[in-house]
Amino acid sequence: MANMFAMILAIATLITGILWCLERFKQALARRWLSQQPGQLCAGAEVLIGNDVAVKVSHKPGWIESCASIFPVLLLVFIFRSFIFEPFQIPSGSMMPTLLVGDFILVEKFAYGIKDPITQTTLIKTGHPKRGDVVVFKYPPDPSLDYIKRVVGLPGDRVSYDPANKHVTVQPGCASGQDCAMALPITYSEFAPSDFVQTFNSADNSEVSSSFLRVLTDRQVDGCIRLAQRKESLDGVVHNVLTVPGQQDQLGIYYKQPGSSLAEWVVPQGEYFMMGDNRDNSADSRYWGFVPERNLVGKATAIWISFDKQEGKWPTGVRLSRIGGIH
Repeated sequence: MANMFAMILAIATLITGILWCLERFKQALARRWLSQQPGQLCAGAEVLIGNDVAVKVSHKPGWIESCASIFPVLLLVFIFRSFIFEPFQIPSGSMMPTLLVGDFILVEKFAYGIKDPITQTTLIKTGHPKRGDVVVFKYPPDPSLDYIKRVVGLPGDRVSYDPANKHVTVQPGCASGQDCAMALPITYSEFAPSDFVQTFNSADNSEVSSSFLRVLTDRQVDGCIRLAQRKESLDGVVHNVLTVPGQQDQLGIYYKQPGSSLAEWVVPQGEYFMMGDNRDNSADSRYWGFVPERNLVGKATAIWISFDKQEGKWPTGVRLSRIGGIH
């Protein structure tokens, strides 16, 4: 959908730009014609000729003039959205508590390179993701979808995940698969009850769906699971992560990299390992593998508006307190 919108915006900008140029060209020809009229004509004749030409120039369908007039606005939107910042909506809870359903974020499009907005080909490289960055990217199994996760592993890192203790281990310099450097000092605080609970609902087709509610820790809600929260310090970036107490990952559906042990991955050159902050409710690199650099869209930098809503439902309010930076 994002690529389709970019293409529609590009086509609309092109068409209105052509109409805008034609209008300016016609006006320039009219002014040139008037300037070449004999100087002996009386003032009244010159005014008559000027009015006559003005009528002829302005005698065109109204939709052409309207389309030409919106070109500057479309051009500004196209440049801003394609190369500077693009707005995205958070549709799921995989990045809780950092990002909630209903958050609208701004993504810095030039953080990792200036790209062709249609083909996503990198035109100018401007940087690379760092561990801890929150990044929007094209979902590798289906590039028509935009995903947002946190960068955990860089090219050459060996990433391990302990599904029992919910710990991440990162060892840089493992591109060759041997002689890895010492592991990064990733630290964790103690678990504490979070303000979020997870509810489960059964549909008519027996599929079970879940949603998340904010419920203060001094309140009990029947039929819900209280999520646990702790701080994770990943290469100096401190952020909160959520887990489901007592739940372990489905190791049987983990992505198994050839030559690596289960729950261990060596990040290839030019690719990245991503994880969601809601660790037990995130379909990320643990399950489908790595994100190529060409799939990167940009770095999430700020929440510009946040609506109080549940997944698949209408908003019920505005969360002004969430407007600001992303950590």
